[in-house]
Amino acid sequence: MKYVLCLGTNIGNRAENIEKAINSLNLLPYTDVLRRSGIYETEPVGYARQQNFYNCNLLVESQFEPHEMLGICLGIEAAFGRTRGFANGPRILDIDVILAEEEHINTQNLTVPHPRAKERRFVLQPLLDLFPQGRAFNFDFANALAKIEGQEVKKIDEPKDYYLEEK
Repeated sequence: MKYVLCLGTNIGNRAENIEKAINSLNLLPYTDVLRRSGIYETEPVGYARQQNFYNCNLLVESQFEPHEMLGICLGIEAAFGRTRGFANGPRILDIDVILAEEEHINTQNLTVPHPRAKERRFVLQPLLDLFPQGRAFNFDFANALAKIEGQEVKKIDEPKDYYLEEK
């Protein structure tokens, strides 16, 4: 199954946090990060009194099911030292499951597509790097991106391919 994961960080060496998170995902069995969007510096959403974030999206292929992938993401966050203080606060690493191929999930622990993805430029702008046509796994996001006002994003690094061998 293919996933789109959104990474965000605003504590410590943000670029290093992203690369280490990608390396952690690539160490998982039966899991490959295929491509990373550009890295974007983004203004915080919800709580403004904190450092800007670095955000990017990953296209990941894995044999893990969506709830397992969520658990993996939470485990990686914890390994980085993430603590959950208050909503939208500073964090060393945040990994959200945005899309899970053609899956639509709405459980207590996981909603896919991510319920606020279409409201967040820091999710949709990097998604355009991975899916230039504005549509990913039957998730049309181009119109939503065009409607978002504000939420400035600044690209600081170009997309990167990791593992593109056909399976």
